[in-house]
Amino acid sequence: MTAINAPRDKYNAVWIIFFILGLGTLLPWNFFMTATMYFTSRLRDPTEDFASNHTANGTLVGVDTRNVLESKFNNVMTLCAMVPLLIFTCLNSFIHQRIPQKLRISGSLTVIFVVFLITAILVKVDVAPLPFFTITMIKIICINSFGAILQGSLFGLAGILPASYTTPIMSGQGLAGAFAAFSMICALIWVMALSVCFIFTVTIGTFPAVTVEVKSTVADGGVWEKYFIPVSCFLLFNMMDWAGRSLTAVCMWPGKDSFWLPVLVGLRVVFIPLFMLCNVQPRYYLPVWFSHDALYIIFMIFFSFSNGYLASLCMCFGPKKVAQHEAETAGAIMAFFLSLGLALGAAVSFAFRAMI
Repeated sequence: MTAINAPRDKYNAVWIIFFILGLGTLLPWNFFMTATMYFTSRLRDPTEDFASNHTANGTLVGVDTRNVLESKFNNVMTLCAMVPLLIFTCLNSFIHQRIPQKLRISGSLTVIFVVFLITAILVKVDVAPLPFFTITMIKIICINSFGAILQGSLFGLAGILPASYTTPIMSGQGLAGAFAAFSMICALIWVMALSVCFIFTVTIGTFPAVTVEVKSTVADGGVWEKYFIPVSCFLLFNMMDWAGRSLTAVCMWPGKDSFWLPVLVGLRVVFIPLFMLCNVQPRYYLPVWFSHDALYIIFMIFFSFSNGYLASLCMCFGPKKVAQHEAETAGAIMAFFLSLGLALGAAVSFAFRAMI
């Protein structure tokens, strides 16, 4: 098919579909590769804890204390992946005329999904090392066998279309490794990432869209009315936010694995109704419960201080929950979720103001 008589791909939908399917051909295998530490940890003998303690004390330094299953896992895993890949790629060349293309693609995706479902279930099931090793290798064989059929079928389908549709398959496959590694890091830092996102969603959702509309009730037309918002809102927020961020240099409570950190982050949602029930003007629906300036200032102190302190903790702890060589990527992911929180906060600020 030439570019002249090629059908129109509106919105590049077909290109995107091929890209996603290309990503799916190698993504399962890359997930298994990046999770080797998990698999090898399930292959340890109960007696290895004793050996590890001796190693830590220096009595067995330099000695490989891994059992046979652990030491050979990566080699056997690669063999169980590449040999079926070769066999079923060749087999696909013969069966493509007997088995419909739709069945080959949908069937392969279904089998791969079922294998991943079994893998997820086995995370919570206690299995002895040898059976776990055997089951894992069978899963790898299945994933790569049907992955080969899926890959061959996709390239065959792309061959019917213009040459440009082979590119998204190759691009998707190239991104599979990075996507798998990215997902593994996200699985380790997701609490910190969602926490920092929520912090800034709450903060930007109310500040300054709601807080700047609060009117002083004690100024009575005096000079304080002119400086109430610049001082009580902007200056106070920035000073206390800076104080909260700076405090993490000497105090980092709660710790990175403490459940109190996400709890404290979640409790910040209380600031939304607190500020909405201050003397925000004009207002149409909600009553004023906290009219005095002092209450607004107290809310602002805790609001801004908690923003700086908790956000700094999350940004510090996120990269520390992964291996050192993954810390830079984890930091970039944390920065993305911080920006996402800012964007979400800006979006919901319209709703918060309209509710008042």
